[in-house]
Amino acid sequence: MEYRRLGKSGLKVSEFSYGSWVTFAKQVDVAPAKEMLTAAYDAGINFFDNAEGYEQGRSELVMGQAIAELGWSRDSFIVSSKVFWGGAKPTQRGLSAKHVTEACHAALKRLRVEHLDLYFCHRPDIDTPIEETVRAMHNLIAQGKVLYWGTSEWSAQQITEAHAVARANHLTPPTMEQPQYNLFVRDKVESDYLPIYDTFGLGTTIWSPLASGLLTGKYNNGIPNDARANLPGYEWLRDSFTSETGMGRIDKARALAKVAEATGLSLTAMALLWCLRNPRVSTVILGASRISQLTDNLAALDHKAKLTDDVLAEIEAILGNKPAAPQRF
Repeated sequence: MEYRRLGKSGLKVSEFSYGSWVTFAKQVDVAPAKEMLTAAYDAGINFFDNAEGYEQGRSELVMGQAIAELGWSRDSFIVSSKVFWGGAKPTQRGLSAKHVTEACHAALKRLRVEHLDLYFCHRPDIDTPIEETVRAMHNLIAQGKVLYWGTSEWSAQQITEAHAVARANHLTPPTMEQPQYNLFVRDKVESDYLPIYDTFGLGTTIWSPLASGLLTGKYNNGIPNDARANLPGYEWLRDSFTSETGMGRIDKARALAKVAEATGLSLTAMALLWCLRNPRVSTVILGASRISQLTDNLAALDHKAKLTDDVLAEIEAILGNKPAAPQRF
């Protein structure tokens, strides 16, 4: 495991991290959570991602209990929460100062920690002035309840506005963004954010590196009964796989699997390492629901050298893109 700075901050995050979206409290209870957290931690992962919106806060309850029972030293790991979807009432949603503040306090209790290392605005909120959100985040940092704040799926323009507000009012600007990034979803990381990486020192904690499982090959022959796409509440995911775009991506996944096999990699490993080769990626969030999946994901780190420039060119050809400039780990 290697470690990268989170943007221009001094915080070092493991190149692979572990997130709880869909899994904790949905597919995973405390006992298996402890097993997977232990495997991740022992492999060198130091960042564990969560959100108030994951199973209505129950994901944070599972993670908080598991970490407490494992007895990890607080200075040895990084934990996050995200704010936006806290409930059905108007005061339980969005990025108002009230909800940002109260959601932080609730996450601290659920995760059983005295501070959040990272705190993300889970989506932009068109109903709340950015200045109000920036000031609320700054206040939490001044109180020692949050160390770094960031955004998730914000545009470069919105992030730029947050920095301008912070600069004008002597407030703390965002440090990191959490965008989706994988072989099929690339625009934000590779295009939209290009002007602000160096300007603001933006760090990225990317999610869905396996495109919700498409880049594992598990959907190449249909949707398995035990797949995430069959879980209650995730009908939207199933529909996305059976759409014209989804079927086209599955066809490309089949072709990518052949490249991976010829390279001596699994499709999963190739997709994860592809994300990791981008120097703008601070950490790749893994979302395994079983210990075997997590172990398989972690094993990819032993095969970085196999993802050569020639292999990258083959990948881009399948995706219909021009060959990207060579990138190094």
